[in-house]
Amino acid sequence: QVQLVESGGGLVQAGDSLRLSCVSSGGPLSRYAMGWFRQAPGKEREFVAAITWRGDTTYYANSVKGRFTISRDNAKNTVYLQMNSLKPEDTAVYYCAADYASYRMSYYSTASQEYDYWGQGTQVTISS
Repeated sequence: QVQLVESGGGLVQAGDSLRLSCVSSGGPLSRYAMGWFRQAPGKEREFVAAITWRGDTTYYANSVKGRFTISRDNAKNTVYLQMNSLKPEDTAVYYCAADYASYRMSYYSTASQEYDYWGQGTQVTISS
């Protein structure tokens, strides 16, 4: 069973960068589309970025497009979220999630209810 563990969060200043990692400790991620979501205090969880299981297609929320990059290394069972030009409004708990795609090479989802497994989250705080 897939078990996801995020890391890389922290407290940084506006304009700085962070790279989040998400590792599967329980099974391979090679047939899973992966996504990153975030939840700020008092707000609903929102989609951030997604990537197909082969890593050849990515999709981003408008709020992070051009600043964030999702990538994956299936050999390491790891997904990354590179976050540049961070803003205070990026402050949230960031979650990675896995959505079983089988052999659908072009599949990804922006809907949290489609995802099968979730990590525990990592806090990202951006000071102004």
